[in-house]
Amino acid sequence: MHNKAQRLKNARVVEIDPNLDPALARRLPPGQALTERFPILHEGEVPQYDLDAWTFRVFGEVEKELTFSLEQLKAMKQTDVVTDIHCVTRWSKFDTKWEGILFKDLLPLLGVKPEARYVMVHADNDYDTNVPLEDLIRDDVMLAFMFDGQPLTPKHGFPVRLVVPHLYFWKSAKWIRGFEFMKEDRPGFWERNGFHNVADPFREERFSGEDLGLPEDLWVDVDYD
Repeated sequence: MHNKAQRLKNARVVEIDPNLDPALARRLPPGQALTERFPILHEGEVPQYDLDAWTFRVFGEVEKELTFSLEQLKAMKQTDVVTDIHCVTRWSKFDTKWEGILFKDLLPLLGVKPEARYVMVHADNDYDTNVPLEDLIRDDVMLAFMFDGQPLTPKHGFPVRLVVPHLYFWKSAKWIRGFEFMKEDRPGFWERNGFHNVADPFREERFSGEDLGLPEDLWVDVDYD
């Protein structure tokens, strides 16, 4: 198991604030704590880009491999989404506002073969994460350029990140650079290192194998916006 998974073991579970409004409590997955902050957690260094040379690659089970420039992506239809997000390190942030391309709007342009059932999301720092195609065609899944009315900061995934709000946020990869469409599922970076393959927050699908605890304050002292 990866060192990060080891660090998250043997800790007490977060208790829901008894004073939390019941309507909000229903939106909070078990074991999560609400925060107004936007904690910054990622593997590796924050990439630096020559945006003129930046490309996004679509390959695998497609009729023809495609490459998009950042300008081409930004010229596509843009949509606003307001949604809750949940990190495996036990923080949740409600009503976050994103702007970008809905995956379901991009999909018809990609020539995906009918047998494709999964997507490997490729990102810089040799990061990848696997997501079933059916999870990506929801109304709130997007390639985001903007957060809270401003361009993404480098630490939050500039120039573009994936947002898959109904899954733990490690599936919402920062600094994405490509989609690989696949017939069969294949684990990504964290999924190969002890994290759950599905990552549903309301089922607490944090880890594969044994039920590991997560420290409630792991994210408190990290950098944040």
